[in-house]
Amino acid sequence: MLVGIDIIENERFARALERHPGLVERVFTQGEAAYCRSRPNPVQHFAARFAAKEAVGKALGTGVLSWREIEIGSGGKPEVRVSGSMKKAAERLDAGPLSLSMSHCGAVSVSVAVACVPDTAALPNVTASEETP
Repeated sequence: MLVGIDIIENERFARALERHPGLVERVFTQGEAAYCRSRPNPVQHFAARFAAKEAVGKALGTGVLSWREIEIGSGGKPEVRVSGSMKKAAERLDAGPLSLSMSHCGAVSVSVAVACVPDTAALPNVTASEETP
């Protein structure tokens, strides 16, 4: 199992959106943007999805190779869809479906992504440890 986590300050993300008008189109799919804009506080929903994409990149060990190749579905439990280079990264790990948890409050948004892989001991940058009695 590989885990990625990310947290972002909602106000900081709001300032980034103001400074960079094309940020939404560069980072989010049309579906993600439409969902976030339909919510009462769009910034925290954009921030949570940004954190989710970062967490997915960390779980896959690549970072985010292409923002729009990670899509966070809405409704109930968040769903992760990867395509392109991000899908290839998941396939190299032989990762099963990615699990995701997101949360946000007034100040911060956080996300945790989990990639289930068959043998983490065989992966680069992952070391197995033996339990001591």
